[in-house]
Amino acid sequence: MTKIDSKIPEGPVAEKWTNYKAHQKLVNPANKRRLDIIVVGTGLAGASAAASLGEMGFRVFNFCIQDSPRRAHSIAAQGGINAAKNYQNDGDSVYRLFYDTVKGGDYRAREANVYRLAEVSNNIIDQCVAQGVPFAREYGGLLDNRSFGGAQVSRTFYAKGQTGQQLLLGAYSALSRQVNVGTVKLYTRYEMEDVVIIDGRARGIIAKNLVTGKLERFAAHAVVIATGGYGNAYFLSTNAMACNCSAAMACYRKGAWFANPAYVQIHPTCIPVHGDKQSKLTLMSESLRNDGRIWVPKKLEDAKKLQEGTLQGKDIPEEDRDYYLERRYPAFGNLVPRDVASRAAKERCDKGYGVNNTGLAVFLDFSEAINRLGKDVVAQRYGNLFDMYEEITDVSPYENPMMIYPAIHYTMGGIWVDYELMTSIKGLFAIGECNFSDHGANRLGASALMQGLADGYFVLPYTIQNYLADQITVPRFSTDLPEFAAAEKAIQDKIDWMMNIKGKKSVDSIHKELGHVMWEYVGMGRTAEGLKEGLKRLKEIRKEFEKELFIPGEKEGMNVELDKAIRLYDFITMGELVAYDALNRNESCGGHFREEYQTEEGEAKRDDENYFYVACWEYQGSDEKEPVLLKEPLVYEAIKVQTRNYKS
Repeated sequence: MTKIDSKIPEGPVAEKWTNYKAHQKLVNPANKRRLDIIVVGTGLAGASAAASLGEMGFRVFNFCIQDSPRRAHSIAAQGGINAAKNYQNDGDSVYRLFYDTVKGGDYRAREANVYRLAEVSNNIIDQCVAQGVPFAREYGGLLDNRSFGGAQVSRTFYAKGQTGQQLLLGAYSALSRQVNVGTVKLYTRYEMEDVVIIDGRARGIIAKNLVTGKLERFAAHAVVIATGGYGNAYFLSTNAMACNCSAAMACYRKGAWFANPAYVQIHPTCIPVHGDKQSKLTLMSESLRNDGRIWVPKKLEDAKKLQEGTLQGKDIPEEDRDYYLERRYPAFGNLVPRDVASRAAKERCDKGYGVNNTGLAVFLDFSEAINRLGKDVVAQRYGNLFDMYEEITDVSPYENPMMIYPAIHYTMGGIWVDYELMTSIKGLFAIGECNFSDHGANRLGASALMQGLADGYFVLPYTIQNYLADQITVPRFSTDLPEFAAAEKAIQDKIDWMMNIKGKKSVDSIHKELGHVMWEYVGMGRTAEGLKEGLKRLKEIRKEFEKELFIPGEKEGMNVELDKAIRLYDFITMGELVAYDALNRNESCGGHFREEYQTEEGEAKRDDENYFYVACWEYQGSDEKEPVLLKEPLVYEAIKVQTRNYKS
């Protein structure tokens, strides 16, 4: 198996964040205006990157699947954003943020990338404050912080329970300024369908106008993908329903390696599934674990009464409650990382202690916090989250404990990138959640916003110029080139084929089948036998799609079902990638839990001798063929690789 060089600069990890400004080859700002860059995606990573590149003088084409960047999924990151400001003087530092992030990722992240992320974290807060993001403040005027899972210091900056929305509004305002100036052209309701490769370099995209249905060609000197993760392969997830992996899969099919697809995050604080008619799940922010205590009954008979509806959580006395995270992990308690909290909840429910009618829920209780702080203080911190929970469940968290259960959330795997965020295809960059680089096998809470803005504001704008420096003399590309025509024809042929299947099953019905298989066999607990069965069933779902799919309407004009069908075909391929990677990795680490590899206490059991690498998968020309595994060895210089411990 091929080993991969990640192009990390030489020297100790503390020096690996090169000052790209100081080594800038594009010294003449006028030169930048001769270079075009396509940015696909307008979440935090995409919007901040497009705004920054426009500010630097490049001509940027920014593509948005929604009707406005303000509706990008980044608004759903409610809890906060990490930075090592150490305002509370509780011992935080850049190194400690770096260490916590590497440890939280179960020592499967690229060390140098994480150190750079920690280094620029403080700049992100300054940038956002300057944009007017209304972070919460203490009485004395300093920005307030709260704790998040996986850390014992307060380093998470927040704006009530809507941090992602406020940060996105800041990035959107910067983007809007560049649109007004004319350096950025924004294309809303457009979806990238393919990347165009000319002489081994990414030189443009084929995008579908989701309103007219037409395929359009766009050329540029470089292409940046910022399109999020692939959690909706599981159908039910906390992601917005439009979130998809089609852009990433287009890059993968053109030769971009896909790294660590098995690393899928299960978030512990989601409103439980309540029926088979649901189309998505709703996340309760992890920030709630600051003041909320997670528990189940100590007695099975109490659990059965709760499941039957004859008993309420508030009626169970304190001595009969099992605060199992505080019991198992006394040092971190309810603030253990997401993968640890999720598996612990599953273990309790599997033993019969679940607290709702399905038996698949645990309590998140605020009674102690309300008694200690007062209802007004709790409402000030979490009021909008409490209101959202009550609207969905018709239960007031002020009166009764919330019910939560783990659900598919973030994806740590993604397109492989080198240290400069370029994929294995020259000129094709991937930033934010759609790359793999910063989180290892598990993302700590409040790190998604940090990575998205770090990539968009403080990394890509500098690293992309190293690539573009020798592209100054390259003229703009004509979209009449044969490579553009061939790419457009391939997409049009695929659309025609899907429209002509004319089977009897809707897109959603097949997608639900895919989700059931993914959750059952490639979900929280995985086994070799289950993964093999899952792969078999995924291939059957592909055949079912090819024979039974029915898309109403016409290919011309707006056709939401056609758009969903294109995404579903990519989700099936993505699901197989997750299963292949999970089957190959004979260990448990972070969000990847193989039941054959666990300690006596039920914790993840890594195999550093055989699996201390980034697993990169290379496309073999057909979705039917098994991809080839390439390995990038992980190199740690500053941190000792050891078993995670959240108990002491």
